[in-house]
Amino acid sequence: MPEPNNNLSLHEDVINGTSDLNEVKKPDEKESVVKRTMTLIEKNGCHDTVYMNAAKIFQGIHTEKAKHRMLVRYAGDSAPPVLAFKDVCSQRLSYELAFNALKYQDLLEEMLLDSCAYPCHSIPDELTSLLVVMLYDLQDRKFQAREISDEDEPVADVRKIEHYLYSFRTKLAAALARCRIKHDAPSIEYVLPETIRKQHQRASALPLCVWINTFKISLEDVFRDLKEKGFTKVESVSDLDHYTYGVDQHCGDVLFFPSSLKEELLNLDLLADGKLLLQDKSRSLAVHAAQAQLNSGDDIIVAHVGSHLTIAHLSVLTNHSKSTIFVCGVKSSEEAAELRNFFSHMECTNIQLLHEDFTEIGPTDPKLQKAKVILLLPQCSGLGAGDPIDFILNEHGDAELLKDLFRGTVAKDKLSVLAERQLNELMHAMKFKEVQAIVYCTCSIYPEENERVVKKALESGVEGDKVQPYRLIPPGFDACSDSNVSTETFFRTEPSAISSGCFLAVLAREST
Repeated sequence: MPEPNNNLSLHEDVINGTSDLNEVKKPDEKESVVKRTMTLIEKNGCHDTVYMNAAKIFQGIHTEKAKHRMLVRYAGDSAPPVLAFKDVCSQRLSYELAFNALKYQDLLEEMLLDSCAYPCHSIPDELTSLLVVMLYDLQDRKFQAREISDEDEPVADVRKIEHYLYSFRTKLAAALARCRIKHDAPSIEYVLPETIRKQHQRASALPLCVWINTFKISLEDVFRDLKEKGFTKVESVSDLDHYTYGVDQHCGDVLFFPSSLKEELLNLDLLADGKLLLQDKSRSLAVHAAQAQLNSGDDIIVAHVGSHLTIAHLSVLTNHSKSTIFVCGVKSSEEAAELRNFFSHMECTNIQLLHEDFTEIGPTDPKLQKAKVILLLPQCSGLGAGDPIDFILNEHGDAELLKDLFRGTVAKDKLSVLAERQLNELMHAMKFKEVQAIVYCTCSIYPEENERVVKKALESGVEGDKVQPYRLIPPGFDACSDSNVSTETFFRTEPSAISSGCFLAVLAREST
């Protein structure tokens, strides 16, 4: 499988407190930003390292069964796996393969047992995860041989499992056919529990959202370009059909397209040149809500690195107001260099990178005294995310999200840990005396991470007596959009066929 080119280079070896983007050399304009964020998967097999990484991920998230039901044995618990990806394409493939193996674990195990491919004395428990992952991929290719690139470096365990499974391909195909007959399933998707199948169908049908990088192109030029390419503008997401698009009702620089057009969108020059950026709408809502609280010359603190796209979008929206965006938690020189090259390609220049975590930064830090707004996108359970793998890759999420999504719930102790961390971060944000507004946004469906965190923070009185206290205000988004002014203090969207789940709150100082 061909790999996407990655022409990004590293420009700095050490982070000294802050990093300015103005010194960075501009990368080749031909670089495709889109391929760094979303990649279509071809059914001709993967590189050996993708299978190994997928097996490591699957080992950490597979469903552990009671001993009396455990017919297929996996290696015991171990330290978190060390994953090394060639590029974002390989990373996405690895997570998607692991997630599919998790969803179809029962079916794949039944195929191995029914075909007598398992147990096998030459395959130790440490390779069972690799066996299951590669079996999913083999059946997905209709039991056809994998296309192996000359550039693919062989991994002995992968080649061993591949040869073994291929020798059983006829028996495995027959076992799959028997499973489908038993479940009266026209395809393997119908073997899944109905809740999982519906969730998958909902996620795959979600409209694709892009935001317009007005550093590179105007809204009018985008509309003209799309019209020339045969796209028709519609008024509502419910009107999407074939080559159509619409403008979001909340964010005037966000467009939505039918999910069926993913491949066509990825091939558009507008995306390849970084003029349109694919990203979940929830992050666009957050940056628009933050921008609405800024006055000219105000700086803004982004409490977590999160997605590169979110920071770039905020930079585009705030450039005219001469604001500086301070991004917290950039830990390594490699990460800083990657961020700088990405932002340079996007033509963003008003961003400074901070090494410290947000909660390590003092509220009276001199360099942040012009900061009037804090954008807080904390780590969350993420069950409202439309595409869980995008969420993991772009928001530095935990692979455990895939397990939670498959089960449809998050363990109470995990939810409690997340909520406590979110509350601590929000209360820390409220201690910055010069800050006038805080935007808090999650992709969670749980009140414990959403309104309860906000209400506890407001009741804490942590901001002290010498400054005006915070209160909730209705979020404002885009003055150019056609959305009605909200009177609700919390903004939320529930996961549905037309949107992912999102919670957003704006805390502002009470006026004197």
